[in-house]
This record gives sequence, structure tokens and C-alpha cells, in this order.
Amino acid sequence: MSSAEENKALVRRFLEELVRGNLDVIDELLSPDFVDRSLMPGQGPTREDFKRTVAEILEGWTSTGFSIEEQVAEGDAVVTRVRESGVQRGELAGLAPTGMENTTNRGIYIHHISGGKITEEWSTLEPAPLWENLT
Repeated sequence: MSSAEENKALVRRFLEELVRGNLDVIDELLSPDFVDRSLMPGQGPTREDFKRTVAEILEGWTSTGFSIEEQVAEGDAVVTRVRESGVQRGELAGLAPTGMENTTNRGIYIHHISGGKITEEWSTLEPAPLWENLT
């Protein structure tokens, strides 16, 4: 397997495990000096800050579907386009639960990898338009 394919597999495993709620994957696959480049309000950039933020998100969001729509790797970078469905069952980023059972979001992640560990993440999430969630 090429290093690009290994990096893609690493990121795929990382994202899939996070969706399942496995926070241990953060300690396993993120380097100790990991930096999150897409901070939520009040979040710090470290691995421990990232872990706390993911835990908070998982308290308010239950994933009901996750797919990687596209993944490209070159050098130490992996870009992944995802689609995720779920239920917002608790407060999330100050927003009250939506009560919608099939909220769909799309996102793009950029990860940098060194020595078999993720060293940086950039991310952007785009909620689907309201009418798409009415089905």
C-alpha cells in the first residue's frame, strides 16, 4: 500500500471511529502536538481541547449515517468530503435541539499526517438546506 493510501486509510478510520463515539481514537491517532485549525468559540487548538469539543458535540448529536463521498491524498495531506445524517437531541453550540430526525450535513476535512499520526486538522461543515431535511 502506498503512503497516500495508508494516510487515507488512517483518516478514514479516524473519522469513522469519531462518528461511532470512540474518543480513544483521538489519543491513538492524533499526535501529541496535534493542532486544530478550525476552532469553535471558546475552543483551544490542542489535542485535549479537540477531545473535549468532540465529547460536547457527541452529547448533543447522534449520527444515524456517515459516508465518505470523496478522498484525495498527496504528500502528507488528505482531503476528505463527507456526508453525515443524525439527530440533534441536545443543545449544540448554543442551539436548541431541532427535533429533526434526519438532519444532513456535508463537510470537508483536511488532515496533515507525519509519522503515522494526524498532526493538523482543518474542517468546515455545511448544514443542508432546511428543505432537504423535510423528507
